[in-house]
Amino acid sequence: MTPTERTRIWQQHITDWQTCGVSGNAYCKQKSLVYHQFVYWRRKFAAAEGIQKQVPATTGFARVVSAPGTSIGGAEGLMVTLPGGVSVRGLHAGNIELLGAVLRQL
Repeated sequence: MTPTERTRIWQQHITDWQTCGVSGNAYCKQKSLVYHQFVYWRRKFAAAEGIQKQVPATTGFARVVSAPGTSIGGAEGLMVTLPGGVSVRGLHAGNIELLGAVLRQL
């Protein structure tokens, strides 16, 4: 099998997999393919098309957004909302260290 034929066959497998709605592992089992070869070709085609998934870098910083009509440091203090809907309210200079302790526990 020539390299061009091999590329064409794997491109067809990746195209078929994208339309079938099953996981890559399940597709490979159905077609008797080696999963790590499937992953290699999927990444190769994705990179060639410029659509390789980009994983955001973990910097340790979070985006801060001021909600309209609110002021930081008001009577209620600062509110931090975490992914998943967890909110920590009433933070101010006197208890801000509490936020660090809470976040370390999450």
